[in-house]
Amino acid sequence: MKILAVSDRVMDQLYCTDVRTKHPDIDLIIGCGDLPFYYLEFLVSALDRRLVYVRGNHDKGPQYTVEGRILEQVQGGDDIHARVVKREGLLLAGLEGSMRYRPNAPFMYTESEMRYQVAQLLPMLLKNKLRHGRFLDILVTHSPPYGIHDKTDIPHTGFKIMRNLLQWVKPKLMLHGHIHIYRRDTTTVTQFEETTIVNVYPYRVLDFDSLPIGESASQNLPPF
Repeated sequence: MKILAVSDRVMDQLYCTDVRTKHPDIDLIIGCGDLPFYYLEFLVSALDRRLVYVRGNHDKGPQYTVEGRILEQVQGGDDIHARVVKREGLLLAGLEGSMRYRPNAPFMYTESEMRYQVAQLLPMLLKNKLRHGRFLDILVTHSPPYGIHDKTDIPHTGFKIMRNLLQWVKPKLMLHGHIHIYRRDTTTVTQFEETTIVNVYPYRVLDFDSLPIGESASQNLPPF
């Protein structure tokens, strides 16, 4: 199961006429936020694959194409914030946005507000467990969990409740964006208990059946 995960930056390597030639075996597209809808729509059309996505803290609405068309959402894609969906045999759930650093701004949450969003997911995850024998395969977010791939400034601090959620439902994979990478030695893959956490900025091609091996987070996590 090949996944193309994207976030935060439009890449010429993907936004091109031969993207399907470069990536002929993609099964599912996942958007982790802060990307223009026209870019996501292009990937859906060019690769002829389904898309699930969450929005980032810089996503605004409505968006406009060069032709002046108004985009309220991504055509051919599903916004999975606070939702659980099944795509290509995988169980996915999403959480949008970042830590709140501007009052009343959309797609930003305090820790307590994000806890409420997670609470909306829990009944659906329990149904997954009863129906499919597992809670979740992939958690899709914009921000990382607290203490894993995040930074110390408020806009880029991760959510503590996301670490709790990973401990509760144990997805195999968590994908996030939001944290831009400027150095080759920056950690982008981390193992947290049973979950492989990947910062996909600006894009990653992943094989769900053979995930990259990341360094363990167990010894270096800050306390809540």
